[in-house]
Amino acid sequence: MDIEAFIGSNAVYIAIAVFIIVSLFLGVRIVPQSEKHVVERFGRLHAVLGPGINFVIPFLDRIAHRITILERQLPAAMQDAITADNVLVKVETSVFYRIIEPEKTVYRIRDVDGAIATTVAGIVRSEIGKMELDQVQSNRSELIGKVREQVAAMVDDWGIEVTRAEILDVNLDEATRSAMLQQLNAERARRAQVTEAEGKRRAVELKADGDLYAAEQEAKARRVLADAEAYATGVIAEAIARNGLEAAQYQVALKQVEALTKVGEGAGKQTIIVPAQALDAFGDAFRMLVGRKPS
Repeated sequence: MDIEAFIGSNAVYIAIAVFIIVSLFLGVRIVPQSEKHVVERFGRLHAVLGPGINFVIPFLDRIAHRITILERQLPAAMQDAITADNVLVKVETSVFYRIIEPEKTVYRIRDVDGAIATTVAGIVRSEIGKMELDQVQSNRSELIGKVREQVAAMVDDWGIEVTRAEILDVNLDEATRSAMLQQLNAERARRAQVTEAEGKRRAVELKADGDLYAAEQEAKARRVLADAEAYATGVIAEAIARNGLEAAQYQVALKQVEALTKVGEGAGKQTIIVPAQALDAFGDAFRMLVGRKPS
């Protein structure tokens, strides 16, 4: 009875205390580090609460949206595209993004993932349509950069930041793959033939250089021998001019003696038939040699 009487007499105060406690509880909002909360007042955007302790007006403000600001990844998507040289390719893409302005995201776009996927597909088809197949395969990093840049510009109005856009794979149909394989094999065969031809040409050039060098050396040797022969002839001519016919006869006899000496050279036993003129040559040479000694 005392408790009931106390409550009855203080009901207004108790109600006020409960209202204050509830108001305090509803007015204090703790936002996690990985989230941002969008606050509406009477159905209109009022504020965006960041991580930490925040205060709102109870019963007037309400948390309409709890948005995670962590980086998100769209599921890998496959889309068809046609290159500038009319080759059908299947392009697999992947996009990473995060929400940086929740007030734009929740009020300007309904399906964020679907909108980004559609935007990426359109941009990829557009960029691949400007390139030939070889350029798509060899300049993939350039293509990725263009896709990332254009996607970032398109989604900026949605309060979204594209952190990474990747082209994971570019697949070809079987007919195109077979044609490219034949082209690759033909190119390899052509390179092999060119390499072989270059090797043969180089071998011919080296052989020609070797023959030319040998001819030059032989010519030099002949020139030296000719110079030596000319010098010897000049000496003999000078001796003949100085000593007359006797010097010429002496040289002839000396050559005959040298010739017979070479005939007698050789290994083993051998028989040499010496003509009478040879014996006379020995005698003439000896007499001339004795005659040339100073008296």
